[in-house]
Amino acid sequence: MITGKTKVVAVIGNPIEHSLSPPMHNAAYKQLGMDYVYVAFKIEKGNLSHLIESAKTMGLVGLNVTIPYKTDIIEYLDEVDDTARRINAVNTIRFKDGIARGYNTDGTGAVKSIEKYTDLKDKKVLVLGAGGASKAITFTLLNHGINSLTIANRSRDNAIQLIDNLKKQTGFDQISYVDIEKADIILEDVDIIINTTPIGMYPNVDADTPIKTEKINGNHVVMDIIYNPLETKLLKMAKDNGATTISGTNMLIYQGITAFEIFTDRTPSYESFEKALLEQLK
Repeated sequence: MITGKTKVVAVIGNPIEHSLSPPMHNAAYKQLGMDYVYVAFKIEKGNLSHLIESAKTMGLVGLNVTIPYKTDIIEYLDEVDDTARRINAVNTIRFKDGIARGYNTDGTGAVKSIEKYTDLKDKKVLVLGAGGASKAITFTLLNHGINSLTIANRSRDNAIQLIDNLKKQTGFDQISYVDIEKADIILEDVDIIINTTPIGMYPNVDADTPIKTEKINGNHVVMDIIYNPLETKLLKMAKDNGATTISGTNMLIYQGITAFEIFTDRTPSYESFEKALLEQLK
């Protein structure tokens, strides 16, 4: 039951009706017996400048931030975690003692997903795409002892810009670019493949895979950050070739769990998030 004592957490974005965060967080609150509620707010861009002060005034515990505000929100925060500042994107805000502090849990969600299946140390990683998700994931990967990173993208300029930024931010030099159309050529020298592009996302589930899959085999771990459908065409074809595959639901759950910990200083079960998420995706 929601009362005057109930603590409020929210996700903001535009559009926001599609968000799967409320069911996951609320399921975890219920399991842990916590007097919290998690809701979604559609915020128009012109109102973003007032949001943080309004949230403080209303006593919100925290906010998750989604498209299109992960970068725009930063200028209104009091403090930003070092990782989020380097990525230049915030998806989680904690309000405490009058301070609004921003974090980014996307990269952590991806890394934890992969670490369920394989160790990242000394692995050669191929990341498909050079957008916002790629930026968060690649930065976090470089802090987990990988051997090398290759970014495959259609736009060479966008990929090189990301690579230059990663090298500058981390000092890690083993980063290269490959045209995504030719990425299959290097698969024999890759351990982990991560798709951060929207190719294969609902409703375009029958679209061509982002890379040719014939050379994917049992030595590969393949993760797709898309969670709808649960198994993309890329994952299905990789699985058929013997690869270990990781659905985008894993990243969504782990980034949410990390945000939950930031908000409440408690750790929910993976199962509570997963059950709520899969019920929504049926």
